[in-house]
Amino acid sequence: MEKALVIATVTLKLVMFSACKRSLLPALSLDSNEVAEGERKASEAVREVLSVASDSRCLSIIVGDGDPSVATLLLLRELSWCVSVVVVSDDPAALLTFCERSLKSQFIVWSTRLLVVTHLSTQELSHLHESLSKMNAMVMTLRHDRKQTSCSFYVHMPYSPAGEETLQVASWGSLHGLVLRGDLPLFPEKFTRLRHRAKIVVAAEEYPPHAFVLLLGGTDGRGQPRFTITGPMVKLLEILATSMNFTYTYVRPPDGAWGAKQPDGSFSGMVGMLSRKEADIGLGPFGVSASRAEVVDYTSFIVIDYARIIGGRGRAEVDPWGFLLPLAPEVWLGVAVMTALAMATAAVLTGLSERFSAGRRSAGLCFGVVRVLLIQDTKVLPERRWERVLLAGWMIVTLVTVKSYAGNLMSLLAVRHIPQPYQSVRDVLDDASCTMIWETNNAYIQYMNSLTSGTFYEVAEAGRNGRIIYKRSTDFMEAVETLVRRGDHVLMVEDLTARVFLGQDVSSTGRCDFYLSREVFLPFIFAMTGQKNSPLVPALNRRIRAVTESGLYDHWMQGAIPNSTTCANAPSKITVNTTLGLSNLWLMFAILLGGHAISLIVLLLETFWNKMK
Repeated sequence: MEKALVIATVTLKLVMFSACKRSLLPALSLDSNEVAEGERKASEAVREVLSVASDSRCLSIIVGDGDPSVATLLLLRELSWCVSVVVVSDDPAALLTFCERSLKSQFIVWSTRLLVVTHLSTQELSHLHESLSKMNAMVMTLRHDRKQTSCSFYVHMPYSPAGEETLQVASWGSLHGLVLRGDLPLFPEKFTRLRHRAKIVVAAEEYPPHAFVLLLGGTDGRGQPRFTITGPMVKLLEILATSMNFTYTYVRPPDGAWGAKQPDGSFSGMVGMLSRKEADIGLGPFGVSASRAEVVDYTSFIVIDYARIIGGRGRAEVDPWGFLLPLAPEVWLGVAVMTALAMATAAVLTGLSERFSAGRRSAGLCFGVVRVLLIQDTKVLPERRWERVLLAGWMIVTLVTVKSYAGNLMSLLAVRHIPQPYQSVRDVLDDASCTMIWETNNAYIQYMNSLTSGTFYEVAEAGRNGRIIYKRSTDFMEAVETLVRRGDHVLMVEDLTARVFLGQDVSSTGRCDFYLSREVFLPFIFAMTGQKNSPLVPALNRRIRAVTESGLYDHWMQGAIPNSTTCANAPSKITVNTTLGLSNLWLMFAILLGGHAISLIVLLLETFWNKMK
């Protein structure tokens, strides 16, 4: 199978070369035999270059004047394992059109090797520099005379100063063959380490704990506030800049957003800046989404994070139902069942008695079971030994239960309950008085607005009904300190970012005034971004993987979250050493008064019934 593929590829190369001979030598005054010889030697030069620089399994597509459209070539590339493209033309306008359309349509990507074969000089191809410098491309210039055919191979270097746009990497002659020039190979990795120190524009915004914006005071030349960025992402960027040989400047998005698709198809925030080529790299990290991938390229992932709810911890409150807490619900149920069983047993045994009527005596013994449960006295006749045995067993069960209850109750009366009502998205949706805070124009909002059903569709609907406040990431801390602390707002944010806010609150107040929900939701992969089809992205990927796989980025991130674990598992119940007050016992008094009220009503009904009889 592999041999057949190689043979088919080589055959395709030869066929397409012969089909494009018409455009190689259009302007030379040589006879037909010399033209054919020059074409043959030029074809040998191209084949030798492709054999050295390309995998033998790669499909070679040769394009000349009047050849298939870019859409057809794009289909060929998508169906091929790898592709080498040879463009044969002496028309500067045609070459420019091909390069621009290839980049726009993604026919030429960095993995595709492009060889431009032409008689034009490098000066005549200067208008192609911007396009060719972004491609894995070489230019092969042909020269013919009556003795030999010679070729020179040039590479357009990215970010090069004026006058140094091209660099010769090889030459070929019919007498000496292919000879490399300098230290660069054929189709060099121009972006692995930039030959010329580049100036990169980096779009960045505050995103704790990954990036923090520090205002320096004053304004820059454009009248914007002077600032700098710190944090783990900046440390990663410094490694990338040093190893790839570039400098960088920051630019912040005017709307302070990461970027989401707008109704007109454009993108807001930093994603929009990259799509408009106002920046080269997006620092982020950005949540990976299909809509953003339409206009930007993502690097290797940096971190995986998920959203959580930040809520304000309520003040310590006394639980009025605390008197029920000493026994578990199943114990209360067991006591009720055993009481009913004891009363039923007493009724059955009394009914079988020969000396007393079942009605009068069973009622007395049944009430005796209840009196024992309530630690009251009861009377049993001496001759009724079976009643003594029954009540003795019941007294033992009651004694253990009541003593256990009393001991635990004294401890639990000192417990204070700290409300943490919102533990899931459903809890927030069910409370119409609670308002959510989300970041404006981010991947979460884009995702929720695209849904037609489910929990997060309900969240989007709640936002359309006014229950969502959209904030910039730089305004989150203020929102936490004011709105969330009140208790009627919650902040929906990534787990790592939430821990930063909790840590900062502990550092400033010494208390745990906020809590994180038990439920996590909306997991996202986060990465840096680059312009669509930017060759910078593959070069960044190798270095980013090295940093993340070594655990270095996680180490930086942990250092950027002080006191991150102090309130991670803060208790929802605390104990205090204080006297018992009405706030601890009011519900028990309420039950007592309720019982008295009910007994009074029953007494009145009984009196009324007796008079009626």
